[in-house]
Amino acid sequence: MVGLRFSKNGAMASTLRLRPDRRTVPVAAGTGAAPSGSAKWALGGIIGGSAAAGVLAAGSSALALYFARRVITPARFRAEDQEVLAVIREGRALQVILAATPDSTVDGVYGFFFDGGRGHARIGRILSYSPAERTVLREVEHVYSGDIATARRGWWSGAAYPDPAALGLPVEDVLIDVDAGTAPAWLVRATSAAEDLAPDVWAIMVHGRGATRQEGLRALRTAGELGMSSLLISYRNDGLAPSASDGRYGLGSTEWRDVEAAVGYALEQGAREVVLFGWSMGGAICLQTADLSRHRHLIRAMVLDAPVISWVNVLAHHAELNRIPSSVGRYGQLMLSHRLGRRLTGLAAPVDFKAMDWVSRAVELRTPTLIVHSVDDEYVPFGPSAALAEKNPEMVTFEPFDRALHTKEWNVDPERWERQVAAWLRQQLAPRANPGDQEPAAGNATPN
Repeated sequence: MVGLRFSKNGAMASTLRLRPDRRTVPVAAGTGAAPSGSAKWALGGIIGGSAAAGVLAAGSSALALYFARRVITPARFRAEDQEVLAVIREGRALQVILAATPDSTVDGVYGFFFDGGRGHARIGRILSYSPAERTVLREVEHVYSGDIATARRGWWSGAAYPDPAALGLPVEDVLIDVDAGTAPAWLVRATSAAEDLAPDVWAIMVHGRGATRQEGLRALRTAGELGMSSLLISYRNDGLAPSASDGRYGLGSTEWRDVEAAVGYALEQGAREVVLFGWSMGGAICLQTADLSRHRHLIRAMVLDAPVISWVNVLAHHAELNRIPSSVGRYGQLMLSHRLGRRLTGLAAPVDFKAMDWVSRAVELRTPTLIVHSVDDEYVPFGPSAALAEKNPEMVTFEPFDRALHTKEWNVDPERWERQVAAWLRQQLAPRANPGDQEPAAGNATPN
């Protein structure tokens, strides 16, 4: 039988246990006398081996199917895997003692959700850390909702802010027409800025798998300083936008249509071009949009944070993390990518992993792209991001971070993230030279 368990971050782990088959096998009719002792052992070995092989094959298939379905099925609940040990109040200041985890022991600014997601606090710098006691004391910068003093468990997040208003920015709630209805979005219009490089270029923020539009709040200040209005969108199966007909993630192969709809909305509102920002799977979605959308020629640039560049690489990584044999992991990928696998996975259409392998398709990417990716990313390995930049240096710039884990580059060092992204975008948003307006170089003047 196959036994499954889940790790603290919701990823699948697996064990395979086989029980001996104690059934007796009757002698086939018409064969005459019963087999001799040696023949019995041989026959028993063949039958037993076949049965064991069948059980192993069935177990591997079941595990591969579970792995495949887990990848594409939106989670209904978040694991509250961060323990709160105590909350200390000193005057008006709050501090929290947390169990030491790989997340809670990295300095920076983060979000902490508790009480089933109803509570949200912004957690700041580390005040003290005790490896022996496995505890960390951190500053509580702000509690947006809920009572953190009563919290016992919750989950760590890169979403440090709940909405644009928490950043002091005016926001409009808008609806974008998508395939199955309307998807809510936050619109933050640009105000006059010192660097009004692109008043007619909009930023569209695309969150990752299992996240929400809050993920894009980290880029709002940078976009605003450059004169861009920002649209923080929702898309199919994220809990806000309408679900897809199959209720499954397309890993970017279907979600890009909702980003295309957002681009269309921006154009209707006066934008002439857009910059796409994408986090994790949101990066894969942005790449598909730049490849397939009818508006792709209006995508001025992309800023991708810890993007999925190759799903084959990511799925192989997760199979290894969860001690799933590589052959079983590949079988799971086959279920997702083959048309016959739809009956098992529930997908309306197979996932084309080849079309979303941007390491292999590197030279086909013609949109200027900045990739920010931490080298210790435990969820999406950074190797494909570096490889894409190496294979297409004309279009792709790679900025490595460290200690940031997955999609928390801004959280670890907000100033560096904003500085690097703004500097790169200034180059991309600078007015394009018109060859007809350029004066001829010295020595190359056109004769009268």
